[in-house]
Amino acid sequence: MRLLHLSDLHLGKRLNGCSLLEDQRAMLDQVLDLSEEADGVLLAGDIYDKAAPSAEAVTLFDRFLTRLSGRGKPVCIISGNHDSPQRLSFGASLMGESGVHIAPVYDGRVEPVVFQDQWGEVAVWLLPFLKPAALRALCPEGSISTCQEAVAWALERMDLDPARRNVLVAHQFVAGTELCQSEELNIGGLDQVEAALFDGFDYVALGHIHTPQQVGRETVRYCGSPLKYSASEAGQTKGALLVTLEEKGKVTVEQRPIRPLHDLVCLKGSYLELTDRHFYQDRDREDYTYITLTDEEDVPQAMGKLRTVYPNLLGLRYDNARTRTRQEVSAPTGEEQRPLELLERFYQTQNNRPLSDEQRAYAKTLLDELWEGEP
Repeated sequence: MRLLHLSDLHLGKRLNGCSLLEDQRAMLDQVLDLSEEADGVLLAGDIYDKAAPSAEAVTLFDRFLTRLSGRGKPVCIISGNHDSPQRLSFGASLMGESGVHIAPVYDGRVEPVVFQDQWGEVAVWLLPFLKPAALRALCPEGSISTCQEAVAWALERMDLDPARRNVLVAHQFVAGTELCQSEELNIGGLDQVEAALFDGFDYVALGHIHTPQQVGRETVRYCGSPLKYSASEAGQTKGALLVTLEEKGKVTVEQRPIRPLHDLVCLKGSYLELTDRHFYQDRDREDYTYITLTDEEDVPQAMGKLRTVYPNLLGLRYDNARTRTRQEVSAPTGEEQRPLELLERFYQTQNNRPLSDEQRAYAKTLLDELWEGEP
């Protein structure tokens, strides 16, 4: 059994107002090609970038699923923290008849999708993104206050048969992972879970972290996002994972790269250096670009001038003696800011000191409650 593991598509995402739909369409076309090597596809959450995705993003995903189903490739899908599980799972029963298996809104039960090959059954368990608040109504004792407890509670209710091969698709922060700018942890690690929770599974297909990596053992994996969605991901190789399950206990994992329509790069240097033809002549100037200028004086109309050389310039900042000495607080241009990040920067600007851990935790709790009911 060969399964293609992907996550964090973030369809509909924009970088500094720049639509990535064409890049995402090209990425999904490559995924379709990669699916020819596999017997099925696992999508581990964050299908969309917003809980209420744009019509264009929904159309793009619908096109992808239709073509995947037309090739006879079953697909297993869970919702991530960016998705609305209610919206994503609409029509799941009907689509399941076409081989598109979408995890329903979590109600305390998970029934596996079972595949068959020459070594027997492969049970794929679909666990959507969980947080403690979602389980309070299901757990009357009210003892669940962390994601560790929530995931442990959910896993205990899965009727695993240790004799068959079990695959888990989940979307959580696992302790010890390498983060980038696209992710944020709660104070105190309340949203982290331990990898030991997954010991009963032959392979764990994780989503949520954009950096591809294994966590603990080789068969607990983040495939990472298929495209670069922040400046901190500029040096990463993006793609999908091809997971081969043979007889019980034998699993191999191979990375399959995805070539972006436009790469994302970070450049640093003086204005004269970055606009020198010998510097940029061998570069793809259509790349999405973040630039750090080292000039001691601001370059008048720098963004406009640099865009004549780098038309897809997304962000510009300065790094020089003046900015380092004054410790200026400025939002990094080109990066979409989370509400908590904006609050932190505003507080720093107003009070000339950062939020304390206690203030940040309180603000995070309030913001989570405000966004809890966001459509």
